[in-house]
Amino acid sequence: MHADFHTDLLAWYDRHAAELPWRGVQDGYRVWLSEIMLQQTQVETVKPYYARFLAAFPTVHDLAAAPLADVLKLWEGLGYYSRARHLHQTAQRVVRDYGGSFPRTADELQTLPGVGRYTAGAVASIAFGERVSVLDGNVIRVFARLTDLPDDVTQPAVKTRLWALAEAWLPPERAGDYNQALMELGRVVCKPRNPRCGVCPVQRHCRAFTSDTQKLRPVKAKKAATPHYDVTAGMIWNDSGQLLIAQRPPEGLLGGLWEFPGGKQEAGESLPDCLRRELREELAIEVEVGSLFAVVRHGFTHFRITLHAFTCRYLGGEPQRLGVHDFAWVLPDELRRYSFGKADREIIRALETRGRMLL
Repeated sequence: MHADFHTDLLAWYDRHAAELPWRGVQDGYRVWLSEIMLQQTQVETVKPYYARFLAAFPTVHDLAAAPLADVLKLWEGLGYYSRARHLHQTAQRVVRDYGGSFPRTADELQTLPGVGRYTAGAVASIAFGERVSVLDGNVIRVFARLTDLPDDVTQPAVKTRLWALAEAWLPPERAGDYNQALMELGRVVCKPRNPRCGVCPVQRHCRAFTSDTQKLRPVKAKKAATPHYDVTAGMIWNDSGQLLIAQRPPEGLLGGLWEFPGGKQEAGESLPDCLRRELREELAIEVEVGSLFAVVRHGFTHFRITLHAFTCRYLGGEPQRLGVHDFAWVLPDELRRYSFGKADREIIRALETRGRMLL
């Protein structure tokens, strides 16, 4: 049915496929690792992380045996940290339940932590040759243009139709190469804002190109305004020149990472009052809030924050794990041993550059 499309796409891929460190290997561990890292992350960003991970954990057994803290530290800066936690959990499952060999079918792969339908299809088709489809942002864009789809691709019913379309268009052979070709086409040719239609290998199959609607596809609902929050953080010093840091709960946003403790400002509350309240609620300690040390602006997937970091002096109260997973008193030069989110790493950089500020 789509034989000419398959021929054109795979011929282009055979000539122009990018050389990537995880490409051309039929190793479930390496393909799975690359696919988890590539979720919502650009290829060039992933390359050095992939190399460092393989150097530290060359096999799934090595990853399973590593402390989670080591995995999070190596992941630091890649974002979406639930991926790192799921990575560790999956490695342990594969070793425990499968003897260190990854399941070979998409259905089985979807039972692993952090492995959804797309990732399962990618790993099964690329590493094991299963004839199964994939549908990520790049592939959605390609199919929306190929079919000149006028419907909102963010709607569940439309996404279901796109999955059915992806399955219907699968070639009888070379599913792994075909899936990679679709993803690469979306990444380097069928770009979101400025599609390179002049060099597209499947231009003759594209209804949107024929209708000159390619820049209108895919259709997506307008996003709501992104919420913003003011957040405080305390750089809490004791008389020994140590800083108090806290570890976030294992699950949820930035789960398992360390931070300078604090929290979100409530309505009608001053920033210093917010910080004092948060420290009582999370750690049961009292501090003297001093000068503003740094202001960091940072965006997450669904909201933005402005983080206000204050220099504080520890007054008393034995720290308790009320709203934190753990805490530690550390010297400034020990901070780099711990895994922090991006905003807190900006504070650390400021500390390294400017040094401690007095109250």
